[in-house]
Amino acid sequence: MSLADDLVLITCGTGHLGFRFIIEALQAGYNVRAAIKSRAKANAILEGSSVKAFSPISSQLSFIVVENILEDGTYDEAVEDVRYFIQPALKGTLGVLKSAGKVAGIKRIVITSSEVAIIPWKEFYQEESGIIFSDQWKTPLANVPNANKFEAYAASKVGALLATEDFVKENNPGFDVISLMPSFIIGKNELVTDVKDVMSGVRNSYPNPSTTVFVNDIAKLHVLALNSKDPGSQKYLADSEGIKGTTWGDAIEIVAKNYPEAVAQAVLPNNGFQPTKST
Repeated sequence: MSLADDLVLITCGTGHLGFRFIIEALQAGYNVRAAIKSRAKANAILEGSSVKAFSPISSQLSFIVVENILEDGTYDEAVEDVRYFIQPALKGTLGVLKSAGKVAGIKRIVITSSEVAIIPWKEFYQEESGIIFSDQWKTPLANVPNANKFEAYAASKVGALLATEDFVKENNPGFDVISLMPSFIIGKNELVTDVKDVMSGVRNSYPNPSTTVFVNDIAKLHVLALNSKDPGSQKYLADSEGIKGTTWGDAIEIVAKNYPEAVAQAVLPNNGFQPTKST
């Protein structure tokens, strides 16, 4: 059986990472079904230059609209005839697993977890405990109000990982699950074409951790993880920079070198500062 006979369901295809999932899966030879919230999202994906590079694309890429990812059974139709599933969403992970458990034929689900699912979020910004964390580390879900958006994000990833592990343990499904745990994802977002969108965001009041992973690398890792010949029911950390890590302040020099005209014209102010915390 060739990869062209294998259908991969991918959610959040218009996201920074989700779009790269689609490209990497297509390049690997898979047929892809992208779950989207509206038909307009499909048009955005089809306008991506990397998607246009595939010709003809109609036979290899299809779409299904899933409007509310939190409803029970919302993925029931989407998982029909699917052999593999890549799920990058924060919400709806348990619903994905439940829908997948209702059909036969799914071999593996690859879920985008995060390093913050196993490493307490304060380790990234505030504390230096000296602990060496591995992919087997367990972080409990704290039942307390979140102090900021990043803590809320981290809590959601902790909850999703624990819920996934409990589901597999309690239901013993016919598929296995791999959780990939990227660090900060950086790299080109092909679907961002407006300067205003590039300039959106806020400056942190605390140092950014030094761990990063290139978006193309982590997307390709998800697709490689679909290979059912590799051991399932595993967790893998993903980081691109090794021990040294990323120094966020280097961005000033990188932007000035690669976009001198935009900096000179103040299209890119290039005057900020983001401290780095070693992690």
